[in-house]
Amino acid sequence: MAQVKLIFALWGVGDLLTPELATRLRAAGAEAVQVNVSDAAVADAMVRLTAFDSPIQAVVSVWTHEDQDVDPVVDALGSVADRVVGWRVEAVSPIELPVVPIGERAPGLSNIAFLRRPDDQPYDEWLNYWRNQHTEIAIATQATFGYVQNRVLGAATDGAPEVAAVIEELFPIEALTDPHAFYGSGGDNAELARRFERLMDSVAKFGANKNIDVVPTSRYRIL
Repeated sequence: MAQVKLIFALWGVGDLLTPELATRLRAAGAEAVQVNVSDAAVADAMVRLTAFDSPIQAVVSVWTHEDQDVDPVVDALGSVADRVVGWRVEAVSPIELPVVPIGERAPGLSNIAFLRRPDDQPYDEWLNYWRNQHTEIAIATQATFGYVQNRVLGAATDGAPEVAAVIEELFPIEALTDPHAFYGSGGDNAELARRFERLMDSVAKFGANKNIDVVPTSRYRIL
């Protein structure tokens, strides 16, 4: 059976790192679980954007089988969150994420971004620019050491807001507050400006300069 990936946005969260939650998700059919939580370690992040009605507090990625009932997974997450919405996604990794032992905080800052396609941009055009042109620019202009692109295939929960993609980018922890660490410009202000301008020009071409959520998080594997 093919494996599928689900991504859930959570609000009103409790403790997501307990063995009890991992056990419940395993029983619900999860084969692997990643938890990204906007916690005290990333509270000072200089980039934090919200297009949802309130800021996302955590993002949970669940890998399971394509024929698995999603409801038990949602119920398990609902035991530690007031609101859970989710999507089925197709993931590609331009820069593979480093593997970290279960329960251990991954190094650095993990930014999770929720992208929405502009109404006036055809889907194929949007997808082609994002995947085949912007990817190279994003890598060249930022100090990322991990990069996952999740194309949304459809809703995994009733009433999930429309989202086109969810991306995860890993940065050095200094990127929380230091633009040079974020953009990899080595303290050169002219290079910082050049990288920023190039990136902003690119994101505008597929609508990622507006109507976007950027959630700074700490990243963990719990299963």
